[in-house]
Amino acid sequence: MTASVPAESNGESQPGKPLSKSKPQTKRKSGKLSFPRSGRLLRHADFERVYKQGRRHFSPSMTVFYWQRDDDAARGMRVGFTVSRALGGAVERNRMRRRLREAVRLTNPKPAVDADVVINPKKAVLTAGFDTLLNEVRQAFVVIERKLKTESREAEADSRKQ
Repeated sequence: MTASVPAESNGESQPGKPLSKSKPQTKRKSGKLSFPRSGRLLRHADFERVYKQGRRHFSPSMTVFYWQRDDDAARGMRVGFTVSRALGGAVERNRMRRRLREAVRLTNPKPAVDADVVINPKKAVLTAGFDTLLNEVRQAFVVIERKLKTESREAEADSRKQ
């Protein structure tokens, strides 16, 4: 006996119901939406660069480190997550990482600024409501974009004076 899979769970859209409108999300073979590899921070050296050369933004549930990239290899924001062992066991840390990844995916950071971002959650991520978490991530991206655009304008003005 074979079981049938409903259209929603295998990734197919039903008539009148679009699957998704945002472009940076990719669909895996299983039909689930994923966080694209091009939008992720993956290399240890990239994380270290963000920590050492970047700036910080603090919020109640997380600390966000960011650094503006100069290279043209990757466009837009690349996001990475670090969850230290001090925050709990593997199950809790993975839950934090999944919640943050989904909040970033739903926030859909715009490629207006080329930056690397590392999000370090606090223990509050586990107990905070998802709407609160989503708003904090969204606000962090707005602040990062605003600060990096301001810095690039100031640097451009300084180069014109010389």
